[in-house]
Amino acid sequence: MELQEIQQKLHLLLKSFIPPLRVRKESDEIFEVCGTKPVMQGKQKVEGFYFASVVPKPKDIRFYFFPIYTHPKKFEILSQPMQKCLKGKSCFHFKKMDEALINELSNMVALGVQLYKKDNLI
Repeated sequence: MELQEIQQKLHLLLKSFIPPLRVRKESDEIFEVCGTKPVMQGKQKVEGFYFASVVPKPKDIRFYFFPIYTHPKKFEILSQPMQKCLKGKSCFHFKKMDEALINELSNMVALGVQLYKKDNLI
């Protein structure tokens, strides 16, 4: 799967959760989704809690996934291939992708949405 195709798959995955998510930014440089309700994020009130973004880079596609940062215990069981893509606490770097990774990502995003709904963030 080429980088552009990975980027498209990630966009479609996130778009499949609209609503309760909404698109905050959509350009060639970034695709970002957030919640739909005004909430506190840190010390400031925001119009939608940050959820995830897709950022294409020359050598990979970056997937920033905030629920893994806010609820790390809920995402401790990642497959070995997914763990290899995780750089830092919440950023995945994808150079290759297969159906197993897409399915795992879909389950992760669904869990993230569920957790954020439960916490009244989205």
